[in-house]
Amino acid sequence: MNRIVSSAPTRIDLAGGSIDIWPLYLFHDGATTLNAAISLRAHAEIASRTDGAIELRSLDTDRVCRAAHWSELDGTGDLPLLALLARHYRLDNATLTTRGESPAGAGIAGSSALTIAVCGALARWTQSSSDPEHLLQVAMNVECQTIRVPTGVQDYRPALYGGIAAIELGVTGISRRAIDVDPADLEQRIVLAYTGAPRNSGTNNWDITKRHIDGDRHIFDCFERIRDTAVAMRAALERGDWDEVGRQIAIEWDNRKRLAPGVTTPTIDDLIARAQVAGATAAKVCGAGGGGCLFCYGPPRAHAAIADALAAGGARLLDYRIETEGLRLG
Repeated sequence: MNRIVSSAPTRIDLAGGSIDIWPLYLFHDGATTLNAAISLRAHAEIASRTDGAIELRSLDTDRVCRAAHWSELDGTGDLPLLALLARHYRLDNATLTTRGESPAGAGIAGSSALTIAVCGALARWTQSSSDPEHLLQVAMNVECQTIRVPTGVQDYRPALYGGIAAIELGVTGISRRAIDVDPADLEQRIVLAYTGAPRNSGTNNWDITKRHIDGDRHIFDCFERIRDTAVAMRAALERGDWDEVGRQIAIEWDNRKRLAPGVTTPTIDDLIARAQVAGATAAKVCGAGGGGCLFCYGPPRAHAAIADALAAGGARLLDYRIETEGLRLG
């Protein structure tokens, strides 16, 4: 075996973000998140070497890490995520190269997609378990080791499975339920753009998690409303009520802004205002907020005008489609 390539899609989170962090969802009966995989993918390649060494390469950051043996990798170098994954799978005599199609800090789960892509490739290369639940556990736990704060559970599932889905969270475990909706119907209503400012989900989510665990009633109530919004939006998607989907996206964003002062910024507020003038009925930032990607929702007839308005405001439009295929290996 001389070469393996893999890729996994990123996602947009439609509703229920942040409630997927353990143990927060255990305090909200019926906790659910909704997301849709998108075609901006993370890629990994493993190629054999002849010197017995390991080389880890990130094309996005132009960083390289080398070791004579997997046991020398400890996650303290320039590429900690790749190092910890290579150590876990005991990679030897190979070069692992990665790249992503999404902007850095975009809030569309680029790091989680990359982790799934790398796990899939490493499992195939080392002939380790490729059971989906095993891959999910390794990906989530190693990314947590890397960022050193709790991670959410939703982001790995669109990367692994693709599609539009509800992630049900409860005491018996986590279940992914595909939502029967035509991807094209959702695509033509959503314009995705990069605000130009990266964000750090670990920082925002950790502050919110601590406040929740400490008994902050305001945070608890926000999560209750976020849960209710996800449930209502799922029902609207399932019956094809697109006006109600937009109404729930707007409610989701209003509740998310109440979680922390840094969730929105003047730049984000300006872009949303521009989109609304152009016909958008709702908008929200992807991920924890504070920057990254923004998506604006509106009727198909307003799609082009919304895109033009966001571009005029300085946002970078992202060409995407809803991705029905998850992890690819070749």
